[in-house]
Amino acid sequence: MRLGTIGADTPRLQKRSVMLPKANSVADLRAAFRWDVPDFYNIGADICDRIAADHPDRAAVIDVSETGEETVCTFAELRAGSNRMAHVMARHSDVGDRVAVLLPQGIDTAKAYVAITKAARIAQPLFTLFGPDALQYRLADAGTKIVITNTDGAAKLAALAPSLPDLKHVFSIDGPHENAVDFHALCAEASADFTPQKTRADDPALLIYTSGTTGNPKGALHAHRVLLGHLPGVEMSHDFLPQPGDRIWTPADWAWIGGLLDVLMPALHHGVPVIARRFEKFTGEAAFELIANHAIRNVFLPPTALRMMRQVENPEHWPINLRSVASGGETLGKDLIEWGREVLGVTINEFYGQTECNMTVSSCAALEKAEPGVMGFAVPGHEVAVLGEDGTFCAVEEEGEVAVRAPDPVMFLHYWNRPEATQEKFRTVDGKEWLLTGDRGALTASGRIRFIGRDDDVISSSGYRIGPSEIEDCLVTHPAVARAGVVGKPDPTRGEIVVAFLELTEGHTPSDALRDEIATHVRERLAAYEYPRQVVFINDMPMTTTGKLIRAELRRRAKEL
Repeated sequence: MRLGTIGADTPRLQKRSVMLPKANSVADLRAAFRWDVPDFYNIGADICDRIAADHPDRAAVIDVSETGEETVCTFAELRAGSNRMAHVMARHSDVGDRVAVLLPQGIDTAKAYVAITKAARIAQPLFTLFGPDALQYRLADAGTKIVITNTDGAAKLAALAPSLPDLKHVFSIDGPHENAVDFHALCAEASADFTPQKTRADDPALLIYTSGTTGNPKGALHAHRVLLGHLPGVEMSHDFLPQPGDRIWTPADWAWIGGLLDVLMPALHHGVPVIARRFEKFTGEAAFELIANHAIRNVFLPPTALRMMRQVENPEHWPINLRSVASGGETLGKDLIEWGREVLGVTINEFYGQTECNMTVSSCAALEKAEPGVMGFAVPGHEVAVLGEDGTFCAVEEEGEVAVRAPDPVMFLHYWNRPEATQEKFRTVDGKEWLLTGDRGALTASGRIRFIGRDDDVISSSGYRIGPSEIEDCLVTHPAVARAGVVGKPDPTRGEIVVAFLELTEGHTPSDALRDEIATHVRERLAAYEYPRQVVFINDMPMTTTGKLIRAELRRRAKEL
């Protein structure tokens, strides 16, 4: 894929790290915008070495402990630490090998992503909340060679080793484990100097698994250019990031594309300090306290986090001074937008995207007044349309499928080992190729995109996109479950919650204890955010004549609970 090039290599970006030109309206912004994607580009070199060369003492990542103490990692330290890690990568793997990062937000996590991309390996983000089934599938499917984790992660991986023949090394950042080598000890023996691999912008860099409704999760393979593709949307959603004094934080895990490519990497690209904070349990009070005590100016808050903060009494107790708030994952209502203006002091900018093609739509309060209930405008550089079932472009306010024109710098290369699924993701209209998002929407009279709903049954809960099939597969591994159907149910706090409808096997009877046991089974095998918050026992699972689950009927029943 070639995207028009200006310049030939990464140093070109040193002259101008900001993507968006100055403008007085979104229309002017789009008209003036031009992509600047060089032939050669390396994410790790860009977000670390480029800044370290000119501003070595600038804060890159600020890790905040549970007691509120700050540990600052400068760009010079980020470069030296990631270089040592890159040497270890080069010694234990080959170019193109998958290296998973199973860690929470933290300085070592940032160093790992920089190191992996510098060394031209493919970084594979993994949630620390994943249980053994979720980890085993993703690691086996990707043929992952190395996992960088901590002792907790190493303990999870120990039992999986026999089923992961490609996994050769497990490195632990907090000391050795019976199944892992002390990563810091290896790095201490390595040089702090490392020459990043000369990667093309189209070379693979990240493998991020996304949930769907049919089959197992799919790995979306992204090129190094994906970061450049994110920059216009990030700058727009944060009212022209960067500005003097900016300091950014998100509660979203960096294993999620929203945490990694909407916050961590773009902020480092712009030399903006990133706050890392691992909450045992997120609360609105804790968020206000963190923002106030650590001079945070910019935040990405999923809708669920915003709703939890809205429930806090007397938020004025924490003096905050935010400059920008971005939110994505689901549409915000008028009341939440107004609350943001009153309590947070800013207009929340909504944005939209998905793992395969992220940050393609965004609001920008600095240019245009917010339109509550509407996602925003197509971000400069991205062409977004609404397509009808007949392949034509929908008229204003006519519902259809949201699509993004290909090629596009932010767009994935392909699904890992899934050529047919990749092909199904695209449609040709009037000789042009479009990526189908699977989401329903409509073009408004103002030129914005209105989000209507998901066409693929993916559940949006607490900012996570959850595929029901993986949960159903896990549920039927419980001896009491014969059939399982999983859907989302609207929830005022989480957007949606996971509801599981179950037919029991012979010899088992419904009970509250069994509900709890089954929910715990999913929580422990997959992830804490995926377990069903409601379990309903039924005797008549709705199925088609061909044996397919009728989720529309289950959604109807869920709404009546």
